[in-house]
This record gives sequence, structure tokens and C-alpha cells, in this order.
Amino acid sequence: MGSLERYIFRQALVAFVAGLFILTLVVWITQVLRQLDLVTNSGQTIALFFLMTSLGIPVLLALIAPIALFIAVMQTLNKLNGDSELIVMAAAGVSPARLARPLLVLTAMVMVLVGSLSLWLTPSSIRHFRLLLTQVQANLLTAIVRPGQFTQADRGLTFHIRDRAPGGVLLGIVVSDTRDAAVHMTYVAERGVISEQRQGTFFVLENGNLQRREMKDGTTSIVVFERYAFDLSQLTQAAETIYRPSERYTSELMNPNPADPMLERWQGRFRQELHDRFAAPLYPLAMMCIAFAMLGHARTTRQSRGTAIAGAIAAMAAIRGLGFAVSGMVAARPAAVPLVYLIPIATIVLFGAISLGWLRPRAPQAVSTYLGDLSDRIVQRFTERFAAGGRA
Repeated sequence: MGSLERYIFRQALVAFVAGLFILTLVVWITQVLRQLDLVTNSGQTIALFFLMTSLGIPVLLALIAPIALFIAVMQTLNKLNGDSELIVMAAAGVSPARLARPLLVLTAMVMVLVGSLSLWLTPSSIRHFRLLLTQVQANLLTAIVRPGQFTQADRGLTFHIRDRAPGGVLLGIVVSDTRDAAVHMTYVAERGVISEQRQGTFFVLENGNLQRREMKDGTTSIVVFERYAFDLSQLTQAAETIYRPSERYTSELMNPNPADPMLERWQGRFRQELHDRFAAPLYPLAMMCIAFAMLGHARTTRQSRGTAIAGAIAAMAAIRGLGFAVSGMVAARPAAVPLVYLIPIATIVLFGAISLGWLRPRAPQAVSTYLGDLSDRIVQRFTERFAAGGRA
């Protein structure tokens, strides 16, 4: 690339990285808040908490990268036009193809990134997250860590704790075991911990007593203990993990095991997930073509620029929304599979032709005027608000 291409590429790359980071961070924070209650209440470490939440980042990147690229290309072209650089380039004979070359290089990089995430990294991260989540949910601590509540962990087995101390230590423990209709047992202890041993999982109680009541004659006996191990092995056996289509490797979706009991139940979702992954790398190019077609030509008025920005955003939202809608159709109708690829490819062809000047559609003058005025009012309002904030 020449100096001009490097200049454009550098501006677009910086805008893309910044936009991708900010958008991913915002969405990631919302996911963190959703997982915070589960992980902290299950007595897990902060390291496991960040590991579980970080495993969702590849999924976010795959979804956000095309949008971040669209914003970066739009911002770069709008800035070049606002500084009259596009006009100078056009006057110097710079063709649209040369102007688009550095943006296409960046788009190719994003396509490789999205393809790698969709086909390999995202299924692996979701699968690992499912394993960790199963382990957390299988731990009995998830059922009894809420202080002051009676929780039935099994039929006839109820737990209650007063509080939970650091290190997974439970305080003020009451366990009612009525699983045996002939004998009812009540355990009361000052403290206790969950202990994983080769023989199984045990709830180790300290400084308490065991009240045994014979239901036949109503006699009660009390045994005081300093340390007692309550067997929890039957309660903490994790159920077999069933992987959803989004958690399957791409090779498993392409060649599913005929003996898989979930294949018949989720056959449509298997098909949907597989084609979504292969179509995902096409959307960065489609987003770039939309932005370049709307803003890649020199404009001399703010009004036309506002109309182009509004049109680009509307086209992007419509294409991406249509893609999601068709993806849902694929799960129920195999005939809809070609549409998964047709939508981004048609977008690339149509807006690519507009970018190269082969097509020159024009919006009605009334629509252009309205959108331009609306854009100007929005920009003016934000400018006044920021100015007022700065004076305050």
C-alpha cells in the first residue's frame, strides 16, 4: 500500500479497535452482572468468576466485529469528507477502487477474525463454559449458601444456615433428614465445610449434636459430637452434560453422530447453527460495502452527509435484522438455507456496484431533505448540550 492507503488504513484500524473494545466491554459487563450471583453464591473463587465471564468474549466479538467495522468505515469516510480530504482525493484522480483498497484489507482481516471465532474458538469457549457451569451447579453449595433460608436439596432433606464465612465455611447449620420414614434425623452444628474425598463428597460438621427420633414409638436420642461427616455423594453427582448445538464443534455439526439422542430433537437447530457459522464471515464485507456505498464519494454539504449516514444505518439494521430472521427460519425449513448466504452476498453485490459507480440510486428529494434536517438537528442538540455541560 502507498502512503495514501496506509493513512486511510491507519485511521480505520484505530477506529475499529476502539469501537470493538468499547462495544465488547459494555456488553461483557452486562454478562458479568448476570453471572455474578451464580458464581458468588456457589462459593467459587474470583479467578473462576473471571474465567467463566471471559469465556463469553469470543461470542461477543463474533457478533460485534461486523458492527464495529461498519462504524469504523463510516467514521473514517465521514471524517475524510468533513475535512475535505475526499474532495481533494477525487480532484487528484483517486478512484473509488483505490480509496476502498485499505478498507478492503481491514475488512479481510475482520473476516478472518470472525470466521476463526465462529468456526473454532466460539464453540470451544461455550463448551468450556458449559462444563464449568455444570460443575458449579452440581456443587451442593449452590443450594444452601443463601443464609436464613430453608432449602430442600432432596426429597426429605432440608438445609438451613445462618451465615457463610470466607473460605466456604458455613455457620449456624441445621440439617433435617426425613428420607427414612422410620427414623427422622436432625443435625445441628456451629460450623461446617464441604469436603471432597476419594470416597465421595462429605459435609463435615463441627461442634454440634445429632437428634435421632424413632417414629414408631416416638423415642428421641441425642448424640453430641465435635466432628461428624454427613455423606453428600448422592446429591453432588453431576448429571451428564448435554451440549446444545451452539456448543458443538463445527465438525460435529457437519457429521453428527447418528446415535446422538439430541440429533432428532435438535436437527433443525443443528442445521441453523452450522450455516450461521459459515455465513458469519460474509457480514463484515457486507457492512463495509454499505458504509462505502453511502459515504465513499465526496459530498459538499452537511445535508447530503446526514442523509447518507441515516441511510447507511437503516440499511445496515435492515440487512442484519433480515439475516437474523432468516436464521430462525432455517431451523424449521431446510429450503430457507440458501437465503442465509443470499442476503449478505446480495448486499455485497448491490452496494459494491453502488460503490464502484455502476449503480447510482437517488433518494426522493423530500426524503433527502427530511433526513438531512433531522441529522442537523440531532447534531446541533448534542453540540449545545455538550457546550452547556462544559460551561457548567
